[in-house]
Amino acid sequence: MAQATATGYDPRTYEPLTFHDAARRFRTGDDTPRAFLERCLATIEEREPVVRAFAHLRPDLARAAADASTERWAAGEPRSPIDGMPVGIKDLLETKDMPTEYGCEGLRGNFPQRDNAAVWALRQAGAVVLGKTVTAELGGSHPGPTTNPFDERRSPGGSSSGSAAAVAARMLPAALGSQVGGSIIRPAGYCGNVALKPTQGGINRGERQATSMSTHGVHAGCIEDMWQVAIEIARRAGGDRGWPGLDGPTTTPAPRRPERLIVLETQGWAELDDASKEGFASVLGQLRELGVQLLGRRDSPLIESLEQAIGDAREVCNAITGWENRWATRNLVDQHPDGVSERAKAVLARAEAMSVDDYRAALLAREATQAAHAALAGSADAIITLSCPGPAHVWLGDEPGKPLAPRPTGDPVFNFPSSMLFAPAVSMPLMSVGGMPVGVQVFGQPQQDAAMTAIARWLLGAVAPVAVAGDGTGHAPVAG
Repeated sequence: MAQATATGYDPRTYEPLTFHDAARRFRTGDDTPRAFLERCLATIEEREPVVRAFAHLRPDLARAAADASTERWAAGEPRSPIDGMPVGIKDLLETKDMPTEYGCEGLRGNFPQRDNAAVWALRQAGAVVLGKTVTAELGGSHPGPTTNPFDERRSPGGSSSGSAAAVAARMLPAALGSQVGGSIIRPAGYCGNVALKPTQGGINRGERQATSMSTHGVHAGCIEDMWQVAIEIARRAGGDRGWPGLDGPTTTPAPRRPERLIVLETQGWAELDDASKEGFASVLGQLRELGVQLLGRRDSPLIESLEQAIGDAREVCNAITGWENRWATRNLVDQHPDGVSERAKAVLARAEAMSVDDYRAALLAREATQAAHAALAGSADAIITLSCPGPAHVWLGDEPGKPLAPRPTGDPVFNFPSSMLFAPAVSMPLMSVGGMPVGVQVFGQPQQDAAMTAIARWLLGAVAPVAVAGDGTGHAPVAG
């Protein structure tokens, strides 16, 4: 079986770790949740010293949960299709049996001893909570220790860095992440995962309600596991307060061929490397050959209006999120002045320089962008673009005495649009550039999560993955 290694990635040969197919063997006794878990633990033992995807691990509790799941499957009484699935939880979400430290020195030892709503739902479904995955500090841009599973010099993306890397390294079949700007879809693109960033409010965030664009989502090795984890959470915990929550079939939506797709350039197109443009063009060429009509900004004034509306998405999203996070960050800095990074303090300083009118202006800009997106409803089945701005960059740390790199976990420029539009997005591992993953995403109108999953499932089956030669350097500053 072809496997990914720490020396490179090819989407044509890489085989991810999956759970749904193993679960079919649980009923016959040809496999068990405990045996599946032990294989995960063996991979973690082998790869964790370099990948460093986990903030905390509890194999003792996981083994007990897997044994209980094994008994349920043997009795023909699993709680759900994900009963026995080992999962990781981003270390921003509270867990009753492990600390929640937010990747922040100032919160070292924080242990609220309660479950986030999504974690509670996973346990109710029989999933095996194995560990807490590394997050960039406070879910922001200051990176943790995690490395890219395909090149340890490179970033795995952020802020759901550990979740993305653990799945890509075949340590886990699925892990929870969260996204405000690009924290699910970008690391999925950098690590070659399938991932769902649901419609805003689609999965109950529990205690994590501070920011208006934050969503919980799923990294997985395959689209079947991705959807099953998301829908099992939503069936039990629902969505955020005031939101209807993720809705759809109880099993993965059937593949759906789109008739028309809108190709979105975004702010990031002008900065994208030529090799990534070449790979994306190859993906689009296959779609044309399959009879899918592709529409761009020159084909419709409505598409051009959306492109113009997202032209300053980076600035709008950063302003909104910075303002909404400022009080929590200020309190933390006041309590633990040496326990918060200089990068987070710089973000706080920019937020504290804003006025109420600045925040209102950013909200109005977001509303205008949402209106431009809504005007396209019915024009196409989905929007397609890249998940990340080319391959993950080399990141060896900040250089002493030099300015801090502005985006050490990568640029969310291709992710801000779906976040500010409150739109469901699915990332697919359809490309590599220079031996590193580069994801492709589709996103749609709010509440079209199942439809986007169905289209993504079709794309994964119909489009041949593309591997492009190149140096795979990426564009973020290289330090160290």
